[in-house]
Amino acid sequence: MSAGAWAVVLAPRLAQFAAVARDAHMTRAAERLGMPQSTLSRAIARLEDDLGVSLFARQGRALRLTRAGLAFRQAAERALAEVERSAEEVRLDADPGGGRVAFGFLHTLGSETVPALLRAFRASHPRVRFHLVQTYGEAMLERLRAGTLDLCLTSPLPAEHGLVVRRLDEQRLRLVVPAGHRLGSRRRVRLAEAAAEPFVTLEAGFGLRRITDALCAEAGFSPRVAFEGEEAETLRGLVAAGLGVALLPPPAVPRPGVTELDIIGQRAVREIGVAWLDGQHDTAPVAAFKSFLLGRKGGLLPR
Repeated sequence: MSAGAWAVVLAPRLAQFAAVARDAHMTRAAERLGMPQSTLSRAIARLEDDLGVSLFARQGRALRLTRAGLAFRQAAERALAEVERSAEEVRLDADPGGGRVAFGFLHTLGSETVPALLRAFRASHPRVRFHLVQTYGEAMLERLRAGTLDLCLTSPLPAEHGLVVRRLDEQRLRLVVPAGHRLGSRRRVRLAEAAAEPFVTLEAGFGLRRITDALCAEAGFSPRVAFEGEEAETLRGLVAAGLGVALLPPPAVPRPGVTELDIIGQRAVREIGVAWLDGQHDTAPVAAFKSFLLGRKGGLLPR
């Protein structure tokens, strides 16, 4: 047979074979399965013909597994147990009260925004379980496309066929400079005033890095990148150490050693939105959490 053909042939017969193997009796197995004995006998005979081996030795009305039958029984029971486990897992994930939501979000939303969202949602859905994935934007969208995430919070908002994206909020970005920096006595600056400064940024592929590059280009310069990292608070630490400046969203907790300046002359914000696969069938818990997120439009982020 061609590759994959055995699964098509054998899958419907595994439970029948396993029942006969357990009972060692065709009539009792047929009763257990709720089917005529003659139908079950023909099914087992066809299975043996397809495999080209005898699975049972007949001893009057009783049956005894052959060596081939014993080996095949182990494989059949493992396969049936895995199907049973997977079916139960899928059923539990879809349970309206206690199912599971696979939810992705950006690193910069993990310390405050997402925990507050989950606490508020769980107040009315206490048994819903979450599988949380915290990563950068493109990696998260790859998981969404692959179907391993149900929903994700991302920025910038992707314009991509096959994805549905809804804007929920926006976050003002600030120029973060070391304490005592030449610009630090100001409350507001134009981004172009930092054109000669070394920048510390997130790595290429991170949404905030794309926004940083775009804002600098709009201000008329390309940032001179001194350090790249994977986490916003690490970048703040680098700024505090005097290693450069950065464009970052507000911190969850003020960081000593830095000064955060408002940017004037251009709209320095990042939009945050929720994304999901177009046409996906939502389980009840996913639908409930999606509705909850959409209801937070304009109030997603702490003020």
